[in-house]
Amino acid sequence: MNTSKVYFPTEPPTPEYLLEILFKTTHSIHSQFEAQLSAQDVPAYLTGPRMRFLKCIEEAGKIKMSDLAAKLGIKKRTVTQFVDALEKENVIVRIPDPNDRRATLIQITETAEPLIKKTGEAMIEAAARVLASFPSESRSHLLCLLYQLADVKESNDDMN
Repeated sequence: MNTSKVYFPTEPPTPEYLLEILFKTTHSIHSQFEAQLSAQDVPAYLTGPRMRFLKCIEEAGKIKMSDLAAKLGIKKRTVTQFVDALEKENVIVRIPDPNDRRATLIQITETAEPLIKKTGEAMIEAAARVLASFPSESRSHLLCLLYQLADVKESNDDMN
């Protein structure tokens, strides 16, 4: 995404145009982050979404798959797919829940810890590159706008 030119339309942009630009921006940011992950020697199977998944498990210590789905706002079957893939790579393990014999807890392995650290470093580097030209007021304004978009999504979820 070219940040050297700032586009100031003479008329307000349409919602469709804004959404298109948001998708392009998201793709660009995601690509830059994935490049940083690669530069930090993070294995290719650990994509941005999978790293977010691991970070959530790390923060919880041990967590039920259903709680993880709720916390991340993703479907239970997506959690199962992530768990299956990450378990094969030895970065997470399933353990029995001592309080509920029907439930399984997920926790990260020692193998995952340095990878999560590298991902954090990649995030810092990617964020610095993406937002380098933004003064603090612009960052604050962008954050407010993103929170507004998140609130719209949440209210739309409530309607379903």
